[in-house]
Amino acid sequence: MLCAASCDTRRLPRSRRAGWGWPRVRRLPSSPRRWWAWFPSWAWDGARPPSSGWAWDPGWGSASGRHGENNRRRPRAESRLPLASNRKAAPLSHDKRTVRAWVLYDFANSIYPAVVTTAVFPIFYRGTVVGSEGGVAELWWGWAVAVSAIIVALTSPLLGAIADRSGARKRFLGFYVVTCLIGVALMMTLEPGMVVAGFLIFILSNVGFESANVFYNSYLPDIVPPERLGRTSGYGYGLGYLGSALGLLLVLPFAREGRMEVVWTIVIAYFAIFSIPAFLFLPKDKRGAMGIGQAARKGLADFKRIAAEVWGHSNLRRFLIAFFFYIDGVLTIIVMAAVIAQGTFGFDQQQVIILFLIVQFSALIGAYSLAKPADTIGPKKVLSGVLCLWVAAGVAAYFVESPNVFYGLAVAAGFGLGSVQSASRALMASLIPDGREAEMFGFYALCGRSSSVLGPVLFGGTVRLAGGNQRPGFLVLTALFLIGLILLQRVRDPKAPAALEGTT
Repeated sequence: MLCAASCDTRRLPRSRRAGWGWPRVRRLPSSPRRWWAWFPSWAWDGARPPSSGWAWDPGWGSASGRHGENNRRRPRAESRLPLASNRKAAPLSHDKRTVRAWVLYDFANSIYPAVVTTAVFPIFYRGTVVGSEGGVAELWWGWAVAVSAIIVALTSPLLGAIADRSGARKRFLGFYVVTCLIGVALMMTLEPGMVVAGFLIFILSNVGFESANVFYNSYLPDIVPPERLGRTSGYGYGLGYLGSALGLLLVLPFAREGRMEVVWTIVIAYFAIFSIPAFLFLPKDKRGAMGIGQAARKGLADFKRIAAEVWGHSNLRRFLIAFFFYIDGVLTIIVMAAVIAQGTFGFDQQQVIILFLIVQFSALIGAYSLAKPADTIGPKKVLSGVLCLWVAAGVAAYFVESPNVFYGLAVAAGFGLGSVQSASRALMASLIPDGREAEMFGFYALCGRSSSVLGPVLFGGTVRLAGGNQRPGFLVLTALFLIGLILLQRVRDPKAPAALEGTT
């Protein structure tokens, strides 16, 4: 027996009151037949019988074709296992296209660290712009890297808090990408003797690049479900290392000829073109409760409170401290790789380039091959294994004399390079509370960038005390990996129910 009140057409959308037609019954695939499926949906007044495998398209009159598909009832999605942070599952509207756009940004921005930070601009700045002997060029370059790292370290948490409150995350991402590209464009104006100008231009571009990464990383927990954080992060880093190698291959012929304006043009075009999908398909900014100016004032006022909250989460605090030490060693090796290869093993420019390309492909393989294990066994175990590999490689490098053996160590270290960064990002994403992504990744950047100031100082100071011998510096970097590995063991598995309790 059907209730007459439930047939009142006033309860239907206006566009579906026009005509009457018997509702169509649609059966979802692989659903058992149920007796109630042959009654119209209003027979139970909107309440679905339990375990129903049927989807209804009432199809009133001529409007059925337009509204039926969009308004049919769908079975409730299966709930995912809760994470330690009780993070909600990624919204179903964020499809594979969104994830691909996010991963492609890693491919786009990878040309900047490969060309500007590591392989081309340091040589150009030290040899052409500064051109001084006695360590003056190295001093200017070291300070340029350190100052840009300090700026990013101090501003990232505040900018993350502003982005979360104002709902302007994509706008901040776009602003810093443009800032980075403007800095690269200004490199075309550099001539011999423009030491201060080159110093400031590099700081501008590097601050833009690193700050953009803060907002880019914060999208990860929003676009994929928790069980796919590790592999998605790994795919991003893997594609990034492929992009680094491809970018180097594109610019090196022009760099050898001294056509630096072509090099910087390629960097700008490469970065800009391949980052377009990210701005088209990443989630749109949500309208925030306050404007950017008000959010900036509020973010500045709450900075100490946010720092206290981060410190109050015992598991997050332990991870960030461990991350500070082991990523310090990673970043120092990235910055000093060419110096080590030339100073200890006598590599020339071509051998350094070949070594860098080998490391890039090795890192790509490591990032991809260890992406899935980061989800199955957990990012902590992946990180622990990789850090053990780096400790062994650091000790071996102290005794190695042959350049060929050094190539083998570089391959092993490169394999761990891709996975240590992707697993760290995945572990961080699984620990942070829901809705605090940008500001928490701001502190993540704070730890990484601030540590990148300490490592080069320790390495350089040790080498100077050793009379120019770089081998004792290898042991200092190995100690950083070992300290990080030991501290990481105190971090609870994020899959455990009590992984993010706010107790100390």
